[in-house]
Amino acid sequence: MHVTVPPRPRRAFRRRSLESWALLGSAGLLLAGTVLPAPFVVEAPGPTFNTVGEHDGQQLLAVSGEPSYPSESVLDLTTVYVSGGPNSDVNVLRVLGAWLDPAAAVLPADALYPHDVSAEDVDEYNATAMTSSQDNSVAAALTHLDRDFTVELVVQGTLPGGPAEGQLEHGDVLRGVDGTPIVSLARLRAALDAAGERGVTLQVERAGAERDVAVDTVRDETSGSWQLGVLLVPSYEFPVDVDFELHEVGGPSAGLMFALGVVDELTPGSLAGDRHVAGTGTITPDGEVGPIGGIRQKLQGAADAGAQLFLAPEDNCAEVRGHVPDGLTVVSVGTLDDAVAAAEAAGRGEDLTVLPGCDTR
Repeated sequence: MHVTVPPRPRRAFRRRSLESWALLGSAGLLLAGTVLPAPFVVEAPGPTFNTVGEHDGQQLLAVSGEPSYPSESVLDLTTVYVSGGPNSDVNVLRVLGAWLDPAAAVLPADALYPHDVSAEDVDEYNATAMTSSQDNSVAAALTHLDRDFTVELVVQGTLPGGPAEGQLEHGDVLRGVDGTPIVSLARLRAALDAAGERGVTLQVERAGAERDVAVDTVRDETSGSWQLGVLLVPSYEFPVDVDFELHEVGGPSAGLMFALGVVDELTPGSLAGDRHVAGTGTITPDGEVGPIGGIRQKLQGAADAGAQLFLAPEDNCAEVRGHVPDGLTVVSVGTLDDAVAAAEAAGRGEDLTVLPGCDTR
């Protein structure tokens, strides 16, 4: 007869032990994934803010000194949530989840932040850039509306080894170039390009006294423009006061939509009618729109908020192509004038597809 011998208990014990160790190992990996930081930055769509609406119970753009006008338009500035880098850590699971999310982007941390930068450095830069973009937006809006204002270009520092080192000092105010008054940064750039390699004589106010200072010029190999090697900060005196009640957002990329909001506030009627417009881009005092980061996340954030039209810097068009959410029309803009024209066309109900888009740039 055959006798069936039951399995030895210790074999079953071994199997259960192996399974237990496997479960413990998986749990350990999961725990490590939620705890261990990863050297990446995750960008995701952030909230939008209507520049001609209210934020936290206050008008986001409060204009005084001249009549301002209510608007039925929605002119949203767009934002990006950034996780990781000096301000916060992201864990491995967050990075893996972002890789699988088409609305998110994963970048090496050192692609955005130098190794030695601190969280305080990042916060200080973002706050300074936001303040500068607000000043530039008011200047650009007033320039578009042909309103007069004054600007002084104040020396904050000179580049080591540059032509201005030892010639210009912190706090100097540039008043003129070769006897011609400086009324804007664009005018200074034009004067430097006209002078070329011969250099210029600057009329400088220092400690309350004006003097002439001869400064050589150097050509930038990338742009081809002639430069002094100096860091200048504009100081404005505007005929209107604009208070920006938005404090939790930093960086320079709201400049375009701030400028559009100021134009709408100072113009009777609603710039874009009752249409919902969103956008992004840096702005210069002369109204030139510059590229920004996180454009794809901002497109998705605008679509999620219900925007119908998105104003994108033309230099970001390569990143926009093939990534436009359904229901959103993207218009490429290079200047504030372009943006105003697009918003007005939207308000009139015109066919926006005839305007320059990123597929035509």
